[in-house]
Amino acid sequence: MTIALIAHDSKKELMVQFCTAYCRILSQHKLVATGTTGKLISEATGLQVQRFLAGIQGGDQQIASRIACNEIDLLLFFRDPINAKPSEPNEMTLLRLCDVHNIPMATNIATAEVLIHGLERGDLDWRDIVNPQK
Repeated sequence: MTIALIAHDSKKELMVQFCTAYCRILSQHKLVATGTTGKLISEATGLQVQRFLAGIQGGDQQIASRIACNEIDLLLFFRDPINAKPSEPNEMTLLRLCDVHNIPMATNIATAEVLIHGLERGDLDWRDIVNPQK
């Protein structure tokens, strides 16, 4: 499966810790991420991560376009819910696209852990039926 990883600046370290903890599971899948988040994950874990532009430069939108084309199977987006971001309208588009295309998503570590354990158990294998070109 293709897993997209995005984290706001205040959540990047949490994303790195999450990816470190679940490195074995994540290593079995294709990972894509916004620029800085992908760099930090790759450096900390050794995981291969396809990096797009930084979020502020349009990386969120690059991932959104892949969601719209059904090329992403799972989105882990660690958001900072307290501090408003200028790119927040783009983020809402990203989340709406996940809803439109039935892409499982997590916006916090609690939900991400539920999804990663489900992924390990095979609970998300239905995505292979929806997206058979892989």
